[in-house]
Amino acid sequence: VQLQASGGGWVQPGGSLRLSCAASGSIFRINAMAWYRQAPGKERELVAAMTTAGSTNYADSVKGRFTISRDNAKNTVYLQMNSLKPEDTAVYYCDVYDYGSESPMHYWGKGTQVTVSS
Repeated sequence: VQLQASGGGWVQPGGSLRLSCAASGSIFRINAMAWYRQAPGKERELVAAMTTAGSTNYADSVKGRFTISRDNAKNTVYLQMNSLKPEDTAVYYCDVYDYGSESPMHYWGKGTQVTVSS
């Protein structure tokens, strides 16, 4: 399984960015696709996740500002980020967790940098 993320970049506070991550390869159909982020000197944290069935989970720090969505037919997950703050600056990673398979695994993509500054 390979994950290809795109959409990162630099934006001023209050701006918006949309991240995309396309998964290729054999993925068990029952899975969760998620975005994590890691800021310098901090641990990687969950930003948002979405199951195949559409259930979502968000970090408290992004609720109301970020929206996760996915296209199951394309095995692609999106993260719409609005009202960005400097503290959102981090490397963002996409993840697929095929929890429905007999041997669940996490698959990680390379990160994409998001920088929020004036």
